[in-house]
Amino acid sequence: MGTPEFPDLGKHCNVDDCRQIDFLPFTCDRCNKVFCLEHRSYTKHLCPNANQQDVTVLVCPLCAKGVRLVPNEDPNITWESHVNCDCDPSNYQKATKKKRCPVPGCKELLTFSNTLRCRDCTKEHCLKHRFGPDHKCPGPKKQDSGFRFVGLLNRSQKRESPSNNCSNGSSWWGSSLLTAASNLRASAEAGMQKLSDATTQALQRAKDGTAPSSSGGALVEQCTQCPARFSTVSALIEHAEKSHQRNTQPVHSRVMIDVCPKCSRGFRDPVLLVEHVERDHGGSSTA
Repeated sequence: MGTPEFPDLGKHCNVDDCRQIDFLPFTCDRCNKVFCLEHRSYTKHLCPNANQQDVTVLVCPLCAKGVRLVPNEDPNITWESHVNCDCDPSNYQKATKKKRCPVPGCKELLTFSNTLRCRDCTKEHCLKHRFGPDHKCPGPKKQDSGFRFVGLLNRSQKRESPSNNCSNGSSWWGSSLLTAASNLRASAEAGMQKLSDATTQALQRAKDGTAPSSSGGALVEQCTQCPARFSTVSALIEHAEKSHQRNTQPVHSRVMIDVCPKCSRGFRDPVLLVEHVERDHGGSSTA
């Protein structure tokens, strides 16, 4: 076997029925035996350690987790160890429930690369239905620009209307609170409008050059609501904010007192009356 120059060249195949001399033999990495070209595979020479480095994973039907089978160990023992230690049935919904496009008839899975969120309805859709007409987008939500207290009173009146339909005190209470809130809003808007007018007039005078220079001390800026005069526009604006901002509300809105129909307690703010009725009388205004 071999040549004088290479005396160790070539080996016999370890298969009993073959025993062929191969000058380029193959060594099995599992059983470390030498085989010829024909018997080099695991199945050809029936290697006993063929599955020694194999990785077999079973998916648990209870928790949807992968259970790796340990070589040279009974699969029943591996499964029992997983059920007693690592199995968590609550993970099944997280692993199996996939997020899909909400458009009816579309079964596209929403992944990281094909998901877009609509700016108007804030819902996630696939690339095919990313535009508003494709997923019938209702559009952006309209913001409520109305008076906050009026909306609060309307909701309170709707909650109490089914149980107090036959009560005259409930209707009077709701109408009086709505009237007070409307008067408060009107007085606030009137005051802001007057203050804005005074500020606009003062700024216009400054632009027209009627305001005095920094060196002069003449009182040329006159208040539109009182005889007071000032030398600068900033002093006039400061006077209007301090003296006339609170005095712009009507007299009846400042002295109006709403009486609780349950305990005859008076309140200046209608919102405080609503909170008092809901907290102390359980939301019922019937006497």
